[in-house]
Order: sequence, then C-alpha cells, then structure tokens
Amino acid sequence: MFKTAWVYILRCCDGSYYTGCTIAIEKRLKEHELGVFPGYTSSRRPVELVWCSEFPDIFQAIAVERQIKGWSRKKKEALMCGNVDLLHELSQSTELKLRRQRRGQKAAAIS
Repeated sequence: MFKTAWVYILRCCDGSYYTGCTIAIEKRLKEHELGVFPGYTSSRRPVELVWCSEFPDIFQAIAVERQIKGWSRKKKEALMCGNVDLLHELSQSTELKLRRQRRGQKAAAIS
C-alpha cells in the first residue's frame, strides 16, 4: 500500500517560489525552515507555505510537481489563488489564443 503524498509551493524571502513533494509534509516544511539540506530554499529563508495538495501516492505527486515546476510564475499564482479561469487561460497555447483573437476580430468586423 502506498502512502499519500503532498505537492507544495513555498514562497521564499526573495519572492521566488519553490515547488516540492513529500510523504511527510510537516517534517519537510520544518526541514525547509531550518535549512537542513543545502539547496534552493536554504539560502532563501525564511520560507512560507503558500499552497499544498494531497495525492494518493508519491508517483502522482512527483508527476504534478514536475508539471508545476514547468509553469510560469503567473500560472503558479493562479493555482495558489484558486483562480481556475485564469489557470485555464494561461494553459492555452499561444497559437490557440491568437486564433481566438482573430475570430473575435472577424466577428466584430462583420457586425
């Protein structure tokens, strides 16, 4: 049986975000706060937990962590705020956005 796992986002003292995953969220947050392991957050303390979500197993958590790490700052902030509409909009490809804009311009020209 797999343990549940967490994906989390921390805001560092320099305003940057760190995304991670763990099976022991409270322990891992304490490690970040204390700078136990050298790495990104150890030189950017204090850190603040700004978002987390639980997953059925570590494999799903790792997949989501990797996905979020590839996101833009705006997209991460939309996730943290729970702004599903903005998150969806930011997820759309640039080409799709341009096509929608062109359709809107054509519709406006016709009316």
